[in-house]
Amino acid sequence: MPTDNTTTSVVLAGIPKTNYSLYHRVRFVVGDPTAFIQITGTTDDHTMFICRDIELQRAAEHANADRVSCPADHPPATGLSGDRETATAQATAQYLINHQVVEILTDRSLPYIFAYHIEQAGIKIHYSPALGVMERRAKDDQEIQWLQAAQATTESAISLACEIIANANADKDGNLLHGGEILTAEILRSIVDVFLLEQDYSNPRSIIACGPIGADCHNYGTGALRTEQPVIVDIFPQNRRTLYNGDCTRTVVNGTIDEIIQRMHTAVCEANSAGCASVRAGVTGEEVHRATIQIIKDNGYSTGLPGPDDPISFCSMTHGTGHAVGLDVHEPPLLDFGGPELIVGDCLTIEPGLYCRAVGGVRVEDMVITTADGCLQLNSLHSGLDWT
Repeated sequence: MPTDNTTTSVVLAGIPKTNYSLYHRVRFVVGDPTAFIQITGTTDDHTMFICRDIELQRAAEHANADRVSCPADHPPATGLSGDRETATAQATAQYLINHQVVEILTDRSLPYIFAYHIEQAGIKIHYSPALGVMERRAKDDQEIQWLQAAQATTESAISLACEIIANANADKDGNLLHGGEILTAEILRSIVDVFLLEQDYSNPRSIIACGPIGADCHNYGTGALRTEQPVIVDIFPQNRRTLYNGDCTRTVVNGTIDEIIQRMHTAVCEANSAGCASVRAGVTGEEVHRATIQIIKDNGYSTGLPGPDDPISFCSMTHGTGHAVGLDVHEPPLLDFGGPELIVGDCLTIEPGLYCRAVGGVRVEDMVITTADGCLQLNSLHSGLDWT
């Protein structure tokens, strides 16, 4: 770690559009190399954001930094490279030299090209594996608003998909129909993709898993969707402007709901409620998970993966209770065995599920923000199996 009584800086660098640790600091989306520098321990403490010259006006208005500049403002004596990333790294090193910085602190995401030029300037680099991790966990008011907006859009996509499934007619073989053709997971996934694109969201491959396919909790689903079978619909899109994600799962059945599926669903909903009720700052992710799976067990179901000798009717919750969400759809902490203590601002999914190779899977997933004495629920969507 940096020594005492030494001018130190934090340096983060890379492309904010893909380096989320950097983006979290600057809250400015750009697809070119940049650097964020936090000068401390001087008579001129400040933050500087170095970006392309064509981004300066936009950065001055929107970037979370005291000052903005471009590489041409900080050329080394030998001049700037014609390569954009190299020039940005050279300018970053020169800026540190100009401010008499002799050592810096950085995180796991610093590109080596920046490390190389900083070290060539005689500046010592200290690596902190924890730098930015807790800051990203503790969502601020702006982040919570962005997460609420992302989850609201995600719920709209869930509603669209579940209502299409629930209201579809079935052919004589039990296949659902849409627009005169068999409704497949692929067709419905495309409908969801187009809807989210129109809302300015990018959407990874949604899970739309029908019947026994859904017994594998991360099977994306393929082929025809069928009546009287559970369909897991799990959608987790990213807002292309804020980069924050939503994440929601519901299960829907077209037609008659089998008693076995209804019992599974009832247990999952009770477990979801127990998990949400147990969330508050100071409890651990493991405690939330134990509260969730206790309800699963109380309803007569198992936990863990089926063994080679288990019958096809074996039904269990095969995964943890949830994970954190933010700029990545999967972030620390986990709600599972060994899960760490929760802090105010953790955004968490509560997503218990039950899976049976004979009939399929049922999962209900909500997203919550951890508070000092409980949690803020970001979902308002109903969780029933019937969406007609």
